[in-house]
Amino acid sequence: MAKKILIFGVGPFGSLFAERLKEAGHDIAVLDHGERQEDLKRFGIVIENTATGETTVTQVPVVDSFDPEAYYDLVIVPMRKNKVIEILPTLAANKKVPTFLFMMNNAEGQDRLVRALGQERVVSGFPFPGGYRQGHTIRMLPVDEHHKWTLPIGEVDGRTIPRTLEVKAVLESMRGFKVEIRDDIDDWLKTHVALLVPTLAQAVYACDTDLERFAATRDARVLCIRALRESFGALRKAGVEITPPGLRAFEMIPEPLLVLMLAKLARSETFENSLGHLKSVPDEVKQLTDEFYELIEPAGLETPALDILSRYSYTDKAPLPYGLKEYPLQWKGVYAIAFGAVAAAGIYKAMKK
Repeated sequence: MAKKILIFGVGPFGSLFAERLKEAGHDIAVLDHGERQEDLKRFGIVIENTATGETTVTQVPVVDSFDPEAYYDLVIVPMRKNKVIEILPTLAANKKVPTFLFMMNNAEGQDRLVRALGQERVVSGFPFPGGYRQGHTIRMLPVDEHHKWTLPIGEVDGRTIPRTLEVKAVLESMRGFKVEIRDDIDDWLKTHVALLVPTLAQAVYACDTDLERFAATRDARVLCIRALRESFGALRKAGVEITPPGLRAFEMIPEPLLVLMLAKLARSETFENSLGHLKSVPDEVKQLTDEFYELIEPAGLETPALDILSRYSYTDKAPLPYGLKEYPLQWKGVYAIAFGAVAAAGIYKAMKK
């Protein structure tokens, strides 16, 4: 059955969701502010496929504000975490909407959302794939029958209830998407932040957000791998389950193989797309890094690599010198190299999808 849906925040993910949900026959409206709002009114939703260069244009109603009396079956909020915090009072003023689906990075947990809206109105998840805005055009990785993406969603308390299944059905009506209902969405989101934000994002910032520099600067990649292992250890100590479990392979693969894998990954289309996004979201990276440190603080573990990389969000620290490789690579405490090579190849292949 067609649903009345508002997309609140029309960046890369909101744009793609609006396009695909309208295509699926739902009654869609979008809401954004400033220049983005004007672009939506003037040009519509313009999406370029980064693999083929094909461009689509979708026209949807653009609303100027979120009326406290407005009714939608579902409001999807695919925004940066720091921006979501700013709009929570606006969302909370509306008592008519039964369900808000937050699709975003979140290391803080669900309590802030629940306090504002009530547990019965909150569903959390994460959007895929990568994309970034270039003028009024959104550049997105391909999403179709040959490039399907799975969206994780879940209830705050881990249950699957009729509302969860309704949200799943709405999202799966979009071409190119499947949905995985998780009973551990909070752990999933915290693991995802640990995997990418205080680690990979900061290492890229340490290379002045330059792909070639990151691929050529071994020390940036060494710090990234060490920071990742520190972050996973701290998460466990803080009571967070690393999920999905396959990510634990990062702790078993020899460091030199992971460092090499990152150099190759830096030249992939997926990484290029992520880089385009990172250039525009230093505010979100800082917000999530703050949340992550608050999360792991009770663990009391030393995190030297994380601390080095975090300076690239908290200070105007100069980038690492191009090509720097002063850190000796470490092989200690890992499984056999042959096993590591196979596992690294599997991770590399999965991350390219």
